[in-house]
Amino acid sequence: MGFFIKYLLSILIFFPLASAVLLLFINKKNEGILRYLSTFLSLVEFIFSIYLFVYFKPDTYKFQFVEKFHWIPSFGASYYLGIDGVSLFLILLTTLLTFVSLISSYRYIREHVKEFVILMLLLETFMVGTFVSLDVLLFYLFWEFMLVPMYFIIGMWGTGKKVYAAVKFFLYTLSGSLMMLFGFIYIYILHYEQTGNFTFNIVKLYNTHIPIGLQIILFIALFLGFAVKIPLFPFHTWLPDAHTEAPTAGSVILAGVLLKFGIYGFFRFAIPLLPSATYVLAPAIITLGVIGIIYGAFVSVVQKDLKRLIAFSSVSHMGFIVLGLFAMSAISVDGSVLQLLNHGISTGALFLFAGMLYERTHTRQIADFGGIAKKAPILTTLFLISVLASIGLPGLNGFVGEFLILIGSFHNYTVLTIIATIGIIFAALYLLRMFQKVMFQDITNPEMENFEDMNLREIITVLPLILLMFFIGFYPMPFLSRIDPTVLHFISMVSHHDAIYNIIKLKTGLSNV
Repeated sequence: MGFFIKYLLSILIFFPLASAVLLLFINKKNEGILRYLSTFLSLVEFIFSIYLFVYFKPDTYKFQFVEKFHWIPSFGASYYLGIDGVSLFLILLTTLLTFVSLISSYRYIREHVKEFVILMLLLETFMVGTFVSLDVLLFYLFWEFMLVPMYFIIGMWGTGKKVYAAVKFFLYTLSGSLMMLFGFIYIYILHYEQTGNFTFNIVKLYNTHIPIGLQIILFIALFLGFAVKIPLFPFHTWLPDAHTEAPTAGSVILAGVLLKFGIYGFFRFAIPLLPSATYVLAPAIITLGVIGIIYGAFVSVVQKDLKRLIAFSSVSHMGFIVLGLFAMSAISVDGSVLQLLNHGISTGALFLFAGMLYERTHTRQIADFGGIAKKAPILTTLFLISVLASIGLPGLNGFVGEFLILIGSFHNYTVLTIIATIGIIFAALYLLRMFQKVMFQDITNPEMENFEDMNLREIITVLPLILLMFFIGFYPMPFLSRIDPTVLHFISMVSHHDAIYNIIKLKTGLSNV
């Protein structure tokens, strides 16, 4: 057990990769074996990740489960892994949603099953690797590798304009990533000029002294990489196409995990590396976040396609997380991190239900549905819980995160926070109206007459997410107690007196021009 815990992060990275290699030796005609074995292996990965939660020390901000080996010493690159209270829950979310996504694909994925399950496991390897990397080069490699499996998942098993959506997703993310790489390389060189040592170690790079003018330029470079991934308005245009055309499993992973990497990148890299620039640019970024909240809500109201409605609602909900993070109060950042987890759970569940509806009716048009409540009471009940969680009903997970974000942001950004609350009102409007039309309007489509309720496999698929909605809603302390030390340390890093001094100096300089 000691060896297992010591190298747990490496096991979590490479177990899905080893599983994918194992599946290569199974004949593609044995689809049942491929499905069940890949699901079982992803379940084992999720169980492994639970050990992180069990052995995680909640009373410290320091990185835990650290592994560090020299990789390319001449360039200062190392195999440096570790987690804190933020990455802990993002890893748990990743392993859970991968397991859930594989179960959900049984009915939908009929062709090239072997290739699909292998790509899903490879994607899991790269996602976990990204969350645990504390070496900038290692982080960037995992970050880029994620694009490849998701590109093929959308392009091969999607619907409609799937190739267009896959290429758009790939190009948008790659373009932003190249700008992000430029920022990292410049900081790497700057650190060498100041210390005489090459290193990609993020903890050491935090101590690099960067003038505020240069900080702003570098922050913009990192911003472009992370903002596209969130996606922050106006860098969001790839998201509705990717979500709409992706298979159900792809949509769940996109909404539940991949959108989280942008916020995580800001939290782990951009903000601590460039604190002065963060304070200067925070009002503009928060403004973009609030615009995204309102824009996503307004566009969701007029959507006729079920998956596009959920996709645009993600743009709106991610805007709240941006607001909480850049408001830079301990409460708002706590809420922002918790809401990352909540959004993955609630929106992941909504996409699962959208997939179930599509698999039965072969339509995503809201107007084509109706009368499902009479035919499928279990699906209706669980779908309603997910809708209410996404709205932020008290007692469910969405309320806790949004409440903390709004409370924590109100003091410093009162007007923008008030405007952001409009998004909550519209979320209730478009989600409840969608639910009413899908479940209760009169049946006009003959396909609805023979609509089947959820089977046992589908109930198992969504039940963990439903239980988490209630658990976090009623008792968020096991999550907040582990997040809070990391957040408090994060706030202390970025609110250092040097950062404030640099801002005053910059404003004074501008006023004298």
